[in-house]
Amino acid sequence: VIEAQAPNSLWRAGARSFFNDQRANKIGDILTVNIEIADSAQLNNTTARSRTGSTETGVQALLGLEANIQKVLPGTPALDPAVGFSSNSASNGTGSVNRQEKVNLTVAAVITDRLPNGNLVIGGSQEVRINNELRELLVSGVIRPEDVAADNTIAHSKIAEARISYGGRGDISQVQRDKYGKLIYDQITPF
Repeated sequence: VIEAQAPNSLWRAGARSFFNDQRANKIGDILTVNIEIADSAQLNNTTARSRTGSTETGVQALLGLEANIQKVLPGTPALDPAVGFSSNSASNGTGSVNRQEKVNLTVAAVITDRLPNGNLVIGGSQEVRINNELRELLVSGVIRPEDVAADNTIAHSKIAEARISYGGRGDISQVQRDKYGKLIYDQITPF
């Protein structure tokens, strides 16, 4: 039964109570995710390796075959029954990574499920097309209802199992990627 709204009333039928907590906590509620990522990584690796090995072995008489070879092939130099092997190898490698990333974005997300422990599953996406470039932002994860601020916002650092994807496609992105032929060539060329 839906009650009819009284004339000149401030309250709509079915609206949330004015005195209850207005933070998003039900399936279908919308909240804003603030993404402020400032990551940096610096790695330096150096590798040096060398190996030397030698082996010498000999057979005093190779089942008498060396004498038979002289009979069959006269003038063949005498076989040395000793055989020696030696090898040397060395490799050096150096690698470094120096990366800094900074992303500041906001995206609206919808509560899609409530877990048995009361935590909420959220998911949101945003697409913006500028000229022929499409920017995509996707966010999903699990949040605690008490981490949602009074203004229905939550920081990305409060999202468990967070999946945040930011990228784009279009004319500029296409120019920045290597062509398929170059990728294949790089895979089959050993140098």
